[in-house]
Amino acid sequence: MNIVITGATKGIGNAIVEIFVADKSAHHFFLCARNESELNKSKIFIEEKSSKHKVTTLVCDLEIKDQVQVFANLILATNEPVDILVNNAGLYFPGSCYNEEEGVLEKMLNVNLFSAYHLSRALLGPMIEKKQGHIFNICSIAALKAYGNGGSYSISKYALSGFTKNLREELKPFGIKVTGVYPGATMSDSWKGSGIEESRIMEANDIAKMIYAAAQLSPQAVVEDIILRPQLGDL
Repeated sequence: MNIVITGATKGIGNAIVEIFVADKSAHHFFLCARNESELNKSKIFIEEKSSKHKVTTLVCDLEIKDQVQVFANLILATNEPVDILVNNAGLYFPGSCYNEEEGVLEKMLNVNLFSAYHLSRALLGPMIEKKQGHIFNICSIAALKAYGNGGSYSISKYALSGFTKNLREELKPFGIKVTGVYPGATMSDSWKGSGIEESRIMEANDIAKMIYAAAQLSPQAVVEDIILRPQLGDL
């Protein structure tokens, strides 16, 4: 399968890479992130796990539309439709709408919404032609329930959820699945140093397992939404 993952080197993105690398099928991974050394580590990890896999990486900042298109062109150049697209790239800054820094909303929208919108649009042509593919958009519990200090992050994730639901309806006739993924607190860099015990927070692999399972269903079935929370509830 051809598997595209944005924000692939950390947290949920990295866990998704690991779970697909471990299965018995041969995959071509297309990975992007902002850090070149971390991308190289991911590439080496995949190649060392199995020679059956191919890896194509690109250092890019998905906040910038032109760089989203460069990544899309790299994928389209293979002349093969994407089987799985995981729009995982995202930013999180805590703050309230009334006092967060100027420009935070635009930055959040560019990364958390527009990168998924533009990359999906760029890759959908061959997917529609072949009537195949599965898109996973990593939304957030913050897209389901407003909370204090959510600010622009919550706004951007609500918008991503709306895009996901609309895209699902539009792509049904073409046999393309769209799944919204809504994780609660998940261990990643944003939680490091928070003082909260790791046992209180979900593992990134928890989300990866659910995405992997949803990707194994027959063409007649789709998991529309995946909602995961820590066992003791939201933080």
